[in-house]
Amino acid sequence: MKAVRIHEHGGSEVLRYEEIPQPAPRPEEVLVRVRACALNRLDLAVRRGIPGQKIPLPHILGSDAAGEVAAVGERCSRAKVGDRILLAPAQSCRQCPECVAGRDNLCRQYALLGYFLEGVNAEYIAVPEVYAIPIPGDLSFEEAAAVPLVFLTAWHMLVGRARIQPGEEVLVLGASSGVGSAAIQIARLFHCRVIATAGSEEKLARARELGADEIIDHYRQNISDEVKRLTGRRGVDVVFEHVGAATWEHSVASLAHHGRLVTCGATTGPKGSLDLARLFWRQQSILGSFMGSLRELNEVLVFLGRRQLRAVIDKVYPLAEIRAAHERLEKGEQFGKIVVIP
Repeated sequence: MKAVRIHEHGGSEVLRYEEIPQPAPRPEEVLVRVRACALNRLDLAVRRGIPGQKIPLPHILGSDAAGEVAAVGERCSRAKVGDRILLAPAQSCRQCPECVAGRDNLCRQYALLGYFLEGVNAEYIAVPEVYAIPIPGDLSFEEAAAVPLVFLTAWHMLVGRARIQPGEEVLVLGASSGVGSAAIQIARLFHCRVIATAGSEEKLARARELGADEIIDHYRQNISDEVKRLTGRRGVDVVFEHVGAATWEHSVASLAHHGRLVTCGATTGPKGSLDLARLFWRQQSILGSFMGSLRELNEVLVFLGRRQLRAVIDKVYPLAEIRAAHERLEKGEQFGKIVVIP
């Protein structure tokens, strides 16, 4: 089968489109014919090399995929050959107290496809049956592949961690990203007023189309000043942060009394200052968030199947042209998800 692997860390030039053996499913696994897979910023980080993390090479990248069940192991009881499925982007031990309690994203063995597990940038992948989830509604393979990681992450951030409430005001940083475009829609699903930031007129217009009530150009405008202007100096109830150092101070300054800042990423750097006196005096909360549980993934898929939420696809590439797809994501040219087709 064809797959894209890295044999060393580096730029997009290390991505190799090559022939490798097709995996054989174990008794508890299904073999999936991958019809579409989507890129995430994690792919860029793993490709470059993450300090302190040693990943066996060669390695297949990619966390998001959708396709058809091509074969099933002898212990599988639910999946059938031909089923249209999407893959949960991470796996856990399924036995520890956290897994049994339905908090599998807190499992000590929780691992993402394309990171510590072999990824989906291939024609076939074998996964445990439990992680092959029926595609909801009439979603295409491309739409289904663009959903799992970003919608699970955004749902866990807003619903699981920030406990978003109807009528609140929410600031979404980086609306053009996959997770940002998902967050706008989820906040609107809860009837919140959404303020979104992006870096061009085109991206700001797309954010409005997704449901943002107010928009801020984060290259030309001061984010926290604009938030104060738009909220009558009150600030927002929830800040959806995933950018890191470049926006951190503005994100914190945009919080209202009792506000919650929830963060899942630091693409521009992991360091940010914090005024502790302001934090406790205003009774604010800083919340870390990472992925989400299988239960939460199934929760958000209900709304995608009903088309109350939708995958935002930027551009589709053949798997053989994945270098160009990585370069587009690396330059931040996209709005939504970049999808590749094996």
